[in-house]
Amino acid sequence: MTSRTRSRLAWLALACAMSLALPGRAIHGQQTGAKNSPDLSGSYERYRGAPATPTAPPPPLKPPYLQEWQAQVRAAREADAKGEPLAAGVVACLPEGMPGMMAGPFPMEILQSKGQVTVIQEAYNQVRRILLDQPQKPIDDVDPGFYGRSVGRWEGDTLVVDTVGIKENVRYQNVPHSKDVRIKERIRSVAPDIVWDEITIEDSVILEKPWTFTFAYKRMPGYTLLEYICEDNREYADEQGRQKIRIAPPAR
Repeated sequence: MTSRTRSRLAWLALACAMSLALPGRAIHGQQTGAKNSPDLSGSYERYRGAPATPTAPPPPLKPPYLQEWQAQVRAAREADAKGEPLAAGVVACLPEGMPGMMAGPFPMEILQSKGQVTVIQEAYNQVRRILLDQPQKPIDDVDPGFYGRSVGRWEGDTLVVDTVGIKENVRYQNVPHSKDVRIKERIRSVAPDIVWDEITIEDSVILEKPWTFTFAYKRMPGYTLLEYICEDNREYADEQGRQKIRIAPPAR
């Protein structure tokens, strides 16, 4: 082997090592940087057309929690039938949090930037940040919040997200959870302008098994989210937890 050949082989080895060290390169078959990932940026609305999302199963609650939840569901239906709906958190202008904000009937926006994917829900101006390629903290080290701490990574064309640290009073469909709840998501495009978010809730304290359901979204080209502030709310919860509306007295 000539000295020129040895020099060329050494240069190629160095170049290969440097390319593997660059951010955004595929490692072990996974795309870890925004450079190689699909671009999900844009505004979206909830979508129920084709391709249809799988039907959401009921929450697989353990027996004591299931009985309590079923009783709450019956009470809510009876209250609705009487025209006296029970007050939810939104009556107090509280955000839906996770995963409820991903199910909102209002539009949402996805923004991709270096090291982060940001999801903004028009309702209540809710914002969650998905930190890319960062380790998740132990649950006990995360201050509980409405959206928790979300970390994600790209696996091919799928954004895989892990969320912990959800406040125990933040509930989706009024389903309880413990402080150890973990929410996993797989977000990907399934058709032109159609994105699915497959959500799996894990909670060994409350659930018999993981609870999985999927939301679908359709891109809204040219749509800009509107400001949604709960600043003039006339709704409130009375002493029996029923939703009421404050009616101003007639002017004299």
